[in-house]
Amino acid sequence: MLGTGNAMVTRYYNTCFLIRTADGNCFLTDAGGGNGILGRLEDAHIAYETLHRMFVTHGHTDHIMGVIWIIRKIAALMEQNQYAGEFDIYCHDVAAHIILTMSDMMLKKKDRSYIGTRIHLREIHDGEQLAVPGGMLTVFDILSTKAKQFGYCLQFSDGMKVTCLGDEPYNARCRQYAEQADWLLAEAFCLYKDRHIFHPYEKHHSTVKEAAETAAQLRVKHLVLYHTEEKTRGCRKALYTQEASQYFDGSIYVPDEMEHIVLD
Repeated sequence: MLGTGNAMVTRYYNTCFLIRTADGNCFLTDAGGGNGILGRLEDAHIAYETLHRMFVTHGHTDHIMGVIWIIRKIAALMEQNQYAGEFDIYCHDVAAHIILTMSDMMLKKKDRSYIGTRIHLREIHDGEQLAVPGGMLTVFDILSTKAKQFGYCLQFSDGMKVTCLGDEPYNARCRQYAEQADWLLAEAFCLYKDRHIFHPYEKHHSTVKEAAETAAQLRVKHLVLYHTEEKTRGCRKALYTQEASQYFDGSIYVPDEMEHIVLD
C-alpha cells in the first residue's frame, strides 16, 4: 500500500497501491496527488524496469496527478537507455484526456514525445478483459455519481480473485465483479460513529460499517479498507478493525502506509 489516505490528507499519502507477482512483475493502481509517488516506489524498493503497467481509476487530483510524475520518470529513463520495453497506462477516455492535457502543458517535449511511442494510454471500456502478467483483468464502470470511474476484477491463473472497487460506495450492479472475491479492496472514509464529523454521504463515500456490510453481503474472504481520514492516525487500524468486525466475519486489513499484504 503506497498510500491509504483520502484527497485532503497531509500525514498520509493519497490512496494508491502496487501488486507484485511472484515473478517480479508489478502492476500499479493510481499514483496519488504528486511526486510523492516516486519516493513511495523507492521506499518500497520497486525498480522502475519492473513497472510496465498501471491502472488509473479516475481523474480526481488525488489519483491522477502522480501519473504525470510516473510518466516523467519513465520517459527520462527511456531517454537515458535505462528502461527496456514499453509502459502501458490503462484508463477510460476521460482520464486519458486529462493525462494527455496535463502532459502537453507540463512535460518537456522530449519526455512528451514518448507518449504514443513507448508510453501508451490504453483506453479501456466497461466489461473489457485484458491479459496482464499472472492473470486476466476485467474492468468495470463503478457507476460513480461524481466522476467517471472504473474498478477492476483481477483473476489470477491460480483462481485467486482480487476486486478493486475504487473510492466510492459499492453499486449492486457491479456484483458480478465482486461477489465471492478472495480479496475486496474498498474505501472507508471514516468510522460510522464519526459520520457526523466527516460527512461521508454528502461526499459520496461510505463508512467502515457500510464497507464491512458490503463485504459480508458479497461473501468475500478478505477485506482491505483504505481511502480514509487521518484524524485517527496512530489508532486507525485498531478502531477500523473493531468496527468492521461487527459486520463482517472474514479477515479485515486496515493497512498502514507502506505495509505489505501477502495475497494468498
